[in-house]
Amino acid sequence: MDRTLSPLLRDVAQHQHGVLTRRQLLDGGVTPAQLRTRLGREWRLVLRGVVLLSNGAPNEQQRLMAAQLFAGPRSWLAGPTAAALHGIGDLTVTNPVHVLVPVPLRSRTHAWVVVRNTTLLDEPLHRRGPLRLSCPARAAVDAAAAAPSDELARAVLVSAARSRTARMGDLLHWVLARGQVGSHRLHAGLSLAATGAWSLPEAELLALLSTSSVLPPLLANPELRDGGGRRLTTPDVWVDDVAMAVMVHSRKWHAGEREWESTVEHDTDLQAARVVVVGVTPHSIRARPRWVLERVETAYLRARSAGVRADVVATPRDPWQNGRLLLPGPVPSADRARTGS
Repeated sequence: MDRTLSPLLRDVAQHQHGVLTRRQLLDGGVTPAQLRTRLGREWRLVLRGVVLLSNGAPNEQQRLMAAQLFAGPRSWLAGPTAAALHGIGDLTVTNPVHVLVPVPLRSRTHAWVVVRNTTLLDEPLHRRGPLRLSCPARAAVDAAAAAPSDELARAVLVSAARSRTARMGDLLHWVLARGQVGSHRLHAGLSLAATGAWSLPEAELLALLSTSSVLPPLLANPELRDGGGRRLTTPDVWVDDVAMAVMVHSRKWHAGEREWESTVEHDTDLQAARVVVVGVTPHSIRARPRWVLERVETAYLRARSAGVRADVVATPRDPWQNGRLLLPGPVPSADRARTGS
């Protein structure tokens, strides 16, 4: 750290990842002439009024710190930026950096920072050192609202619920708190998240199968054990009365080729336990939903007519399923919720 600065200013700079506001520098004893001299030579102006005490490019932590300092002492990182920092889905910290400030502070955009004001101020902020973040539930909902596509919006909410990063009740609170702003997309994503699916393709499969007049209630990702108590591969969707597993096979939702192959190969332990296994792909679910539905219904009817059920016990993994999958009905009207952004 720069030894020409006062000890107090060095401490502040160290806490703030080497990023200070112009006001902090001047209040800490740096004269305007010294500041002008060092900018461009030893220091870099990264945002209006925000100085990096280095002439190199800022790293991620420094960019986040600079964005928060630019927005002011009452600001916090929010939306897609906060969701990425909470590890929700496949989101990464990218430009623009999203920041919230309370009204009456104004919304504005500068360089790679978007500052938006809000009337919703009752969230419990999370702290990462000097950084202030939206809580996971609000970050996920705001990120879903800002997503460039409905598919990505659904994926964010499903990921937040699946990972337990945010509770379903908290997600619903922030969806309703937004009022009508992006409500259709958010309600649809929340309904999918409530299924207990572990990925967007699984959630879409559950939504499709729930339209069937043939299939009984379904379970998402239950824990399976055979008659001897041995743990079996977790099915994506489970039809309990005939012991039938529906598996979504997609490389996209696995970390690599080895994990993909492992997932496919592990279906064999279900087959060895005499479980009926039906495999589908995300592409088929979206491109040929009727064919997928008929395929699963046909397999179910065939298994039921056979009259033989594998000796397998399924335990619901998610408390809101209560032994069966219940896709939520219409989300309560947000008319009575607080409006704002």
